[in-house]
Amino acid sequence: MNDVPIGILLVSLVILIGLSGFFSGSETALMTLNRYRLRNLAKNGHTGALKAAALLEKPDRLIGLILLGNNFVNILASALATIAAISIWGDKGIAVVTGLLTLVILVFAEVLPKTFATVRSEKLAFLAAHIYTPLLKITWPLVFLINSLVNRMLGSMGVDTNKNSDADKLNSEELRTVVDEAGDMIPARHQKMLLNILDLEKVTVDEIMVPRNEIEGIDLDEPWPKIVDKLARSGHSRMPVYREDIDKVEGFLYMRRMLKLLKGETITQAYLESSVRDAYFVPEGTPVTLQLLNFQQQKKRIGLVVDEYGDIQGLITIEDILEEIVGEFTSDPSHQEKLSEISLMQDGTYIVQGSVSVRELNRELQWNLPTEGPKTLNGLVLEHLQNIPERGASFIVNGHPIEVTKVKGNVVQSARIDRQFKNYTPRENSDVELTEAKMRASLQS
Repeated sequence: MNDVPIGILLVSLVILIGLSGFFSGSETALMTLNRYRLRNLAKNGHTGALKAAALLEKPDRLIGLILLGNNFVNILASALATIAAISIWGDKGIAVVTGLLTLVILVFAEVLPKTFATVRSEKLAFLAAHIYTPLLKITWPLVFLINSLVNRMLGSMGVDTNKNSDADKLNSEELRTVVDEAGDMIPARHQKMLLNILDLEKVTVDEIMVPRNEIEGIDLDEPWPKIVDKLARSGHSRMPVYREDIDKVEGFLYMRRMLKLLKGETITQAYLESSVRDAYFVPEGTPVTLQLLNFQQQKKRIGLVVDEYGDIQGLITIEDILEEIVGEFTSDPSHQEKLSEISLMQDGTYIVQGSVSVRELNRELQWNLPTEGPKTLNGLVLEHLQNIPERGASFIVNGHPIEVTKVKGNVVQSARIDRQFKNYTPRENSDVELTEAKMRASLQS
């Protein structure tokens, strides 16, 4: 080697450092690839993506190949640099070349290529995949020997290298983070819909149903003229039919069967009763995602929610479930009624009816009141105070001051809610249970 011209040694050294940089950078590029984008490109037939995906299926083999090549060129570069240094400076050159080569490899074969790889991972990874695929076949015996030795050593430490990794699998919360961070790649409205779909697995039918006391139906025991008037004024496509009480339900009436009323024709009670279809019942606590599938399988669009005793608790429709995903349908006749139950006051607070559901309140005002317990504002107040409150009773929930403004019997009919504690000022001449100082102490505790 002493007879080799110094120029050739230096050129060879530069080439080896370049190869070392390629091995280091390509390792970073391949390992930092977006796996989901890679699978999508591979599915669409991208050649580089197909080869990169195939290499990453066995990461131990890929790492073995890259480290084999990287260490080989680094050791060879060190040997050539030593020979060149001795040729130029003699034995004293060994110390010089050691420090100089360490700096050169660190900058040009490690930091620079790996930094570039994090910025241009796809471009470098697909290029490397074309090179590594045939190279792996050539060096397979040596790579296999190295991996076998390493796997045996890991096995002795209780590490199973054959076990499939779950690193690329996402749970619902991780998927939520991916959607949240999608930014401009997904339109804001579509992003919100995707997040709502993820939320469905936590929601049950009794959280979004129409409560029992708000169900609009046809009572067959009412006078016939009153029934006809209710049919003519109804804005619903389906209505439950019962006798005296909703628990004595007869079934559902599909309003398209009553089109004769629009034509001015008369209908009889016998005709109405013959048009009633069997009721469909949904157990309380059924997950919304499961109920959506049940509606699809049963070819139903509406059902009555019942508890363990068979008592009707509310009414659920497929539209209620879809609204959890896409938001309120403005064509829904009950939508304006819901909005009227939440009134914005001049001082920035809201007067909310006690029958409003907590989920509806959170959705309309972008709040975060707790939804795990009571389903309505009335229930939330009663659970928090543990008694039937008087007008003016106040407390704080998740930073929102709530002041009872109207109570009738054992029901909170309305309450005043502020957006956040710092905006709260008690109304003058109101019998407020907690003063502002007490509310601050309550919030701090």
